[in-house]
Amino acid sequence: MSNFSQLEAARLHDCLSRSPLTAFAGQLVKVNENGWANILKHGDYSRWQRGLDALPDAPPSEVHLDAATVSIGTASDTSDPEQAIESTLKQLHPWRKGPFELFGVHIDTEWRSDWKWDRLNNDITPLTGRTVLDVGCGSGYHLWRMLGAGAALAVGIDPTALFSMQFAAIKRYLPDASAFILPVGIEAMPGGMRCFDTVFSMGILYHRRSPIDHLLELKALLQSGGELVLDTLVLDTLQARNDEQHCLMPQGRYAKMRNVWFIPSVAMLRLWLKRAGFKDIKAIDVSPTSCEEQRSTAWMRFESLSDFLDPDDPDRTIEGYPAPVRAILTAQA
Repeated sequence: MSNFSQLEAARLHDCLSRSPLTAFAGQLVKVNENGWANILKHGDYSRWQRGLDALPDAPPSEVHLDAATVSIGTASDTSDPEQAIESTLKQLHPWRKGPFELFGVHIDTEWRSDWKWDRLNNDITPLTGRTVLDVGCGSGYHLWRMLGAGAALAVGIDPTALFSMQFAAIKRYLPDASAFILPVGIEAMPGGMRCFDTVFSMGILYHRRSPIDHLLELKALLQSGGELVLDTLVLDTLQARNDEQHCLMPQGRYAKMRNVWFIPSVAMLRLWLKRAGFKDIKAIDVSPTSCEEQRSTAWMRFESLSDFLDPDDPDRTIEGYPAPVRAILTAQA
């Protein structure tokens, strides 16, 4: 294991043993170790690790977890030039979820993830003192916002190796923070945990061949009375909006994505949640995704949303389907 993953495993066990997840501490540490074993085999691991090793050893004088940009330190905290820090962080390209700022270097990520946070933050059960899980957490931007909102423990799961390395770059300067990423998918989580106060699933459901099974997996992680916060693509045409039986299943790709299986109407999504046993289901936001919210930047130089839409009709994808609209729903286990 790497130095970071070894230290993080010890910190994870200590934090879990003092939390409502104490009965699963050993299992979750093993899950974390298995995930890191796969990261160490990744062909880009050595390059990523060199980037982490080149970051300055400097205690941050300021930390801001409750602002749009998750900010660690200031430029005056280190003698390293900002250009050198930026070059180092760009070895972890592409940065998709954020934004972050590290010692004065602004990481302008593909997604303005703060916009999603603003759409849900005031309509979910306050996170103060809660144990929270973020399924498909990416590089952990929302984990930091959850701590900033008062969560006692924020655990993320995501099997993408690069995202764990990006999280490690931030966690390097906040080693004692009660935020952790387990580099695995939801199927690796111990069965029947029922420990979390709030579970987030944001941008995952439409990638699942069996969406109701995913909802049942999420429910099995929530304690009785816990809250699910679900963000997903929805079909929001006038014809579909209030139709419980309306769902788009793309014939091939959707917005150039291969693995989009089902895009339900909000009404159908409510029905799925009800059939999965959730109660008090509320749609708190329905918003089209704009090219200002998801775009290419110097920190994510690949294609982004503007490349996925019909150049002659931005209300359609390049394949001719309705352009992306996302809904956020809350539901109680």
